[in-house]
Amino acid sequence: QVQLVESGGDLVQPRGSLRLSCAASGNILSVSFMGWYRELPGKQREFVAGLPTGGSTAYADSVKGRFTISRDNTKNTVYLQMNSLKPEDTALYYCNAAIRTRGPSGYQYTANYWGQGTQVTVSS
Repeated sequence: QVQLVESGGDLVQPRGSLRLSCAASGNILSVSFMGWYRELPGKQREFVAGLPTGGSTAYADSVKGRFTISRDNTKNTVYLQMNSLKPEDTALYYCNAAIRTRGPSGYQYTANYWGQGTQVTVSS
């Protein structure tokens, strides 16, 4: 019904930049939140950045000043601009969104959705 598709992951050198994109598609009535999480090798998934609809941005301390989250609400798309990348930013990055949708019976509900992940590797 609803899909999140990420793109933009790549191999980049330290101090380089990368821009991730995530587009939501399907039976979308409204989007209340979009954000990014990441899984570092051998660790649990952690919050990176988030932007509620009509709200303020939030960032993990480890990325403040280097990463910028933004949204294009007309396209149901969220972006993550990553600058001054460090080797410790190497991770699988996941898009997350809270989306109101309608089921086959017509019932409306809000659910949490995840993308498939996009790999970011920072290495020289």
